Parts: sequence; C-alpha cells; structure tokens
Amino acid sequence: MSEAKKDLEGRPLTRDELFKTSNTELLARWPIDVHQNAWSIPLAEMNPGHPALFEAGVELPYFERLRDEDPVHYCAESQFGPYWSVTRFDDMKWVDAHHELFSSDSRLGGISLGGVAEPEPDPNFSLPMFIQEDPPKHDQQRKVVAPMFTPRELAKLADLIRQRAGTILDNLPRNEEFNWVRHVSVELTGQMLATLFDIPQTDRDKLIYWSDSVQNLGNPEFFDTIGEGFQELWKCYEYFDAVWKERAAATEPGHDLISMLAHGEATKNMPPNEYLGNILLLIVGGNDTTRNSISGGVLALNQFPDQYDKLMADHSLAAGMAQEAIRFQTPVAHMARTATQDVELGGKHIKKGDRVAMWYVSGNRDESAITNANQFVIDRAEVRKHVSFGFGIHRCLGNRLGEMQLKIIWEEILKRFPKIEVVGDPVLLKSSFIRGIRELPVRIPA
Repeated sequence: MSEAKKDLEGRPLTRDELFKTSNTELLARWPIDVHQNAWSIPLAEMNPGHPALFEAGVELPYFERLRDEDPVHYCAESQFGPYWSVTRFDDMKWVDAHHELFSSDSRLGGISLGGVAEPEPDPNFSLPMFIQEDPPKHDQQRKVVAPMFTPRELAKLADLIRQRAGTILDNLPRNEEFNWVRHVSVELTGQMLATLFDIPQTDRDKLIYWSDSVQNLGNPEFFDTIGEGFQELWKCYEYFDAVWKERAAATEPGHDLISMLAHGEATKNMPPNEYLGNILLLIVGGNDTTRNSISGGVLALNQFPDQYDKLMADHSLAAGMAQEAIRFQTPVAHMARTATQDVELGGKHIKKGDRVAMWYVSGNRDESAITNANQFVIDRAEVRKHVSFGFGIHRCLGNRLGEMQLKIIWEEILKRFPKIEVVGDPVLLKSSFIRGIRELPVRIPA
C-alpha cells in the first residue's frame, strides 16, 4: 500500500481498511484550497492530480505552469502516493510509445493514479483488463474485440446512429431548461453500448450506472466507502455472467462484444474478475469519451461564440468541430504507467518502480505543439493532432466510433436547432482520470 495512504497517526492503511473507511474521511485527509493561485504554490508542493481541482474546473493553470517551469514534475506526497507528471505533448507521446519502459500492468499499479503495485492482488478488488496489460497478453486480448471497430463494421452503424440521434433530438423540450448530459449525451452513448453488447435497450441505464460507479468509487455523494462501490460493480458481473453463458453456449458466435469475448482464444477462459474488468473497460471506453465530448462541444461553442457562428454558417465544419471537441475536452485526463527500469526524461531521473502520469489534458493545451492550443478552433488545419485517444499500442480502440457519433449528432443538431444555449454552470466530475461533465444546463430557443 502507498506510504501516502496513511491514517491520522501515520500508520499505512491496509487494503481492507482503505475499502471500509468512509470516503468523506479519506477526502478529508488531503485538503486543498481550489481557489489558490497555481503560480504561487511552491513547485515541490504541487499535486496537479487532486480530484478537487478538476471538480472545480481550475486544473488547467496548474498544467500551464508545469509545462513552463517543470514539465517532468515529481509530487512526493499525495493521496495517490508519489508520482511523476509528464505535461508536454512530445514527452507524453514518447512515454506512450515506449511500453517496454513504462508498463500498464495492473499488478504494477495500472493505468490510473491511485493504482497499487500488488504481485498477487485480491481478485475481489483487482479487476485486470487488457488496457492494463503489457504485450503479448494485451495484444492478444485487444485483437479479440478489434473486429467490431473496423471501418467496414462502423459504416454499418452510421444509419442507426443517425436515426437514434434524430429521435433523441426531436424529443427535446424547447424554451425550457434541461440537463444536456442526461437527455442527449448519456442517451446516445447508452443506446449504442446496448447495441454493441446486444442486450435489451431497456437495460442501457444499467450500463451508464456502472460506468458512473467506476468513476465515483471514492465520491461520498455516490458511495459511503470504496468497498460499497465495488459491491455495485459486482452486480455488473452478475448481469453479464448470464449473458456470457448464453453466448458461450451458441454454436455460431454472434457478432457482439460478449460473443467475441466468450469465443476468443485469448479471452474465453478469463476468471470472473478479469471478465468484469474487461466488461467495465468496454463500458467506460464506449461511454465516457463520447458522452463528455458531446457535452464538452456544446459548452465550448458557448464559450467561443464566434466558432458557433462559423459552424452555423457552414455545416460542413461539423466533422472538424467534433475532432476539436475531443481535443478541447480531453475526456481522459491522464494515463499512468510504472517505470520498468531507470529512465531519463526531460533531465529528470525516473527510477524503476516509479509511477508516471501522462497528462493528456496538458498535452492538448501545449502551445509548443498545437497552435492556439487554448482556443477552440473548429477548422484547424491539423485537427487530429491531439493525444485524447493516447498513442502507441494502447491508443483507444473505439476512437473512430466515438468520432462518428460526435460528427453525426452535430450534423443532426445543425438541421434542427438555431442554437443550444448554456444557461448555467456545468457540474464537473470529481476525478482527475475522467475529465467529465455531470450536468450541463441548456435551453433550446423555440
């Protein structure tokens, strides 16, 4: 267990204690003043991964300062334990590309800050998944579900996405405030996830609930303890265990993600915790990136009204706008790795076993790599130059599906509405892993 996860007397919490301690108490152990000027904090005391910064929407100045003054930064004490922050575009691409030097293995800590190195993890609380594996296992398991995301297969979904997007938009209220996240972003991604899993559409809210549960395990608004949150995640296993058994018994495999896992050579014999881990990976990957980019696009267009005017004047810019929304929102704020040997990066000596966070949210605002990176520009010349989907062997498998959903829904929005007005402050997710929007109050003029 990380030395930073300690009780008030300084004794390290055991895994059992960590999961039983109230989330309110755990959060109180690491207080932070979110109103403090990021440029006034001593560099040695900066903890840019504190979830409260993201919930308050004040994280970007922290990363701007680190890019300028300490682009490979060491945080010695945090709720995650000690970790390095990589904040420049080119440096994180280099880390992502060298998977032999920076491991994703869950037994070494996995892909998010807070992961604990456990050579023999407890299967009740450890949920391995292929994104938290290194080659060759990563490659073998990823290959099982990759056929679902080929250009040919995605083309088959385009008409269905357009039909569903149109129906969702046509049923929205006019001249009335509502939460865009719940009525649009979540609804479209939930319907598409149910299709990819080939489960009843009436169960799509379960998928969204489990996706939200993953991101809110430590949030006292959702769960009293992390252990309580894990009990909810195991209900996801119970649901999909029945689906698995049905699909595994089929003589001819169906063309859905569960059938692929149940019949794939590299996945058909997974233990329960690994099956649950991979299901949650597919749920979160299919939900959070797209839904937060849909919501983030609406917010950004309201923040940059000249770009909204440009889009209304030329609807053909929808594809570029969708890409820019993915960059500007950066739904996955970071990915973490564990150094497998001593490495020099940016003049700093990273030791074997050190935890390293690649801050995609910072790389996407790096002015040395992206012109006018802090501006929302829907007709960028290099619209795909961003790290929102990662880089290298772990690059997001469903990135094209997410892009297609964003493009189509904006094409349908532009056919229907003169404008979507943001009428209140967004409610942001308390997480430094998923950079999410929980609520976005909007109004559509009649």
